[in-house]
Amino acid sequence: MSQGSKSEGNEQLSIQPDSSRPAATLPRSFGFPPVSRADARLLILGSLPGQASLAARQYYAQPRNAFWPLMGRLFGAGVELPYEERLRRLTASGVALWDVCASARRPGSLDAKIDALSVAPNDFAGFFQAHRGIGLICFNGAAAERLFERHVSPTLQAPPPTLRLPSTSPAHASLGFEQKFEAWSRALAKAGKR
Repeated sequence: MSQGSKSEGNEQLSIQPDSSRPAATLPRSFGFPPVSRADARLLILGSLPGQASLAARQYYAQPRNAFWPLMGRLFGAGVELPYEERLRRLTASGVALWDVCASARRPGSLDAKIDALSVAPNDFAGFFQAHRGIGLICFNGAAAERLFERHVSPTLQAPPPTLRLPSTSPAHASLGFEQKFEAWSRALAKAGKR
C-alpha cells in the first residue's frame, strides 16, 4: 500500500506505520458504534477516536476539540449539554456520527500516527443499507477522507457524495474556531443540510 501525505490548509497529513516500533506491537484502538437514526440525511465521519474519547467512551471528548462547540452553533448540540442530549439533538436534526475505522493500531491520538496497514474499516455497506436517506458524507478533516477513500470507497457500489471539512482537532491549528465554523456552516447550508 502506498504511503502519502495530503495537506488541508497548513495541516500536514501522513497516515503511515510508526517506524519506531513494529506495527504489530502498537496498541489497537477500537471505535464506537454509529450514532444515528434510520432517517439520517447527513453522516459526519471522523477517523478513529483519540485517547480522551476512548477513556470517556464519547465521541470528541478531547476538551480542546472544536466539534461539540461547532455542533452547538450548528444544531443546538453544544458541549454545555449532557452527552446523551447532544447525541439526541444531532440525530433529531438528521445527523449521524461515526468513524471510518472500526479499529487500527496507533500510538496516542494523532491521525498521522494511524498505521494504515492495520486499519479495519467499519461496515459502511451495511450502514448505508440501513440508512438509505444519507445524502451527504462530511469528513471531519483530511485523515477521515483519506482513510475512507483507501479502505471504504473501493468496496461500495454507489456511495453518497462526500465533502471534506476542516478538522475540528486541536492539531489542526491553522484555522481558528470562527474560520472552522464558517467553513462548516457554509458547506452544510450549501448542501441543504442546515
